[in-house]
Amino acid sequence: MSEDKTLHICTPLLESVPMSKKTGFKVFLKCENLQPTGSFKIRGMGHMCQKAMKKGGNHVITSSVGNAGISLAYAAKQLGITATIVIPEVTSESVANNMRELNANVIRHGKVWDHANAYAIQFAKEKEGSIYVHPVDDPGIWEGYATIIKEVKDQVQQKPDVVLICVGAGGLLCGVIEGLHSVGWTDVPVIAMETRGADSYNQAVHAGKLVTLPGITSLAKCLGALTVCQKSLDWGKLHPIHSVVVEDKQAIQACLSFLDNHRMLVQVACGATLAGIYEDIIPKLQKDGKLKENIESAVVIVCGGAAITLQALLDYKNIVGIE
Repeated sequence: MSEDKTLHICTPLLESVPMSKKTGFKVFLKCENLQPTGSFKIRGMGHMCQKAMKKGGNHVITSSVGNAGISLAYAAKQLGITATIVIPEVTSESVANNMRELNANVIRHGKVWDHANAYAIQFAKEKEGSIYVHPVDDPGIWEGYATIIKEVKDQVQQKPDVVLICVGAGGLLCGVIEGLHSVGWTDVPVIAMETRGADSYNQAVHAGKLVTLPGITSLAKCLGALTVCQKSLDWGKLHPIHSVVVEDKQAIQACLSFLDNHRMLVQVACGATLAGIYEDIIPKLQKDGKLKENIESAVVIVCGGAAITLQALLDYKNIVGIE
């Protein structure tokens, strides 16, 4: 495959009739769950692998809880280069096997992503001919994610009034806002959703500086960064961002409701975003004067996630006590 050809697809933007009926305004779903790797991560990782090839690299190394690693492995296989992914203990063996099936070398290190990432950086320094790819904190990653909004601009008839996303370490947030600015939508607010126990962005917003969590207690492991990237916090000074935290139970219920409404299975991290609609977050922000009253449309970035099965979702349902 040519190193200039994009490895991601242009995903559909679908109006959700059930969500639109619930909210009273049009809700559009940007279905990143339909990417060949199951998540939006391929946009950033594919772009970075192509950049690495242009630099003469033939071995890319990254860290990941799941989706970024799967996307890097997929991109490397498509481009005919070697991939090594460092994963933490919280990553399931089935996800690790998904990476191996794409010919990636997989190394386990540390309890959480931050520990795995530190090891990946050091490993890349010692591996001659390799290029380290940061899964979050890199302008190339954000550039890849910005294509989501560029596609939305071509797909909608009018500018949306709000965009909903989830926040892990902040890469998607940076990319989406970069995309909004690139298409001239600098006034479109972003609702940044997290689950309690993986809310490093929300805590940083309230503290006015980066905050490192003592650990990740949320079931949304893909949101599990102990510290978000500085750029995600910096954007709050330049763009309207509303940070919202929901409980695991709300995110999991959102996944179940979304499955009923649209026959699509997504990870709990994505459920955090969907909870922004199902848990009436927008009316609450309107009541607080943070969003305008006359909202006509919203875009929900359905980030997806490859590390989910029906059984896993049912297990989560039992864990949090949903009847």
